[in-house]
Amino acid sequence: MDHVNYVAVVVATIAAWAFGAFWYRAFITRWSDALGKTKDQILPGGRRPIRAMVVSFLAELVMAAVLAHLVPVMGPVSLLGGLFTAGACWLGFVLTILVVDNGYANDRPAFVSVASWHWLGVLLIMGGVIGAFG
Repeated sequence: MDHVNYVAVVVATIAAWAFGAFWYRAFITRWSDALGKTKDQILPGGRRPIRAMVVSFLAELVMAAVLAHLVPVMGPVSLLGGLFTAGACWLGFVLTILVVDNGYANDRPAFVSVASWHWLGVLLIMGGVIGAFG
């Protein structure tokens, strides 16, 4: 636990969460189409889903904290080391889970595409920040 920089964890979480807000704003139409819903069904009355946003932030805080513990185990605590660890976590855990879950749910492949690229961005931002902070 001594090797974790908790300031880096918080900064990584904020940066990754902001990226997600940008990502889903930019891809709201593609995301809603992939879910088989309209934009109004996802954002009724144009309101932001505050509860989901808070849960998302807390989940990403946990993700960043776990990643901060993994980076030194996987290699050097550096920008490149953080990016490598984040990419490995995305490939080994996130992408595989999305593909399997959505395969069983018979969801549209576009959903896996939008969600998986989002999570890759989130993890790379977190890994980069954590690694750069050292």
